[in-house]
Amino acid sequence: MDLLSLFGLFAVTLMLICYSFESRHHWFIFGFSFACALGSIYGFLQGAWPFGIVEGIWAMVAFNKWIKAPAKSLN
Repeated sequence: MDLLSLFGLFAVTLMLICYSFESRHHWFIFGFSFACALGSIYGFLQGAWPFGIVEGIWAMVAFNKWIKAPAKSLN
């Protein structure tokens, strides 16, 4: 597995983890947004520009959701 594939695997795994825990704390929403941005970068680097565009849009949607999300405590 090359370095670019490992980067893509990391981005998608981080997306899955953060998405799964979004309801627990607002920082997971931010993490999902960050992971989507990484996925977008991966898509463009890999040459799959439609994937890169869609992931970039998801990153912006998630970031907007994070801004509007009330802060929850971890307790």
